Amino acid sequence: MTKRRELLGMTALAGAGLYFLLPRHRAATAAQSAVFPVMHTDAEWRSLLSPAAYDVLRHEGTERPFSSKLDFETRGGTYDCAGCDLPVFSSATKYDSHTGWPSFWQPLANAVAETNDTSFGMARTEIHCVRCGGHLGHVFRDGPAPTGLRYCMNGVAMTFKPA
Repeated sequence: MTKRRELLGMTALAGAGLYFLLPRHRAATAAQSAVFPVMHTDAEWRSLLSPAAYDVLRHEGTERPFSSKLDFETRGGTYDCAGCDLPVFSSATKYDSHTGWPSFWQPLANAVAETNDTSFGMARTEIHCVRCGGHLGHVFRDGPAPTGLRYCMNGVAMTFKPA
């Protein structure tokens, strides 16, 4: 009986792990169907972005944890949207959340917008670029002072520009 429970438990854990590690695709959201200052056709976005950046920015994919070099970036500078080069985060608000994604406690002013995200049976707040509508990540209420927020961003959705 114990072996069966252990096997069922390991199977459930493995399934949950795969759920969070595999890239996911969703239909276009309100953020992507709205009008933004920077707009491109789907074919143009595909040609402008790497396949990974296209998946995240245009189809709300998620990069695998600990796969982004930006998670380990420690120099001063700005993190810009990979879709339109808008500065969205400052290195002054970056911190190591130990989650495997670049995390910040505050975005730059007038750089990001929020959308309710109820995919996967949970309520989250999506963060997207105000200039191109590209999906950057999500914000959670478990971050450090002074905001208590954790902007958990996909590194592939941003580029880093040193100061």
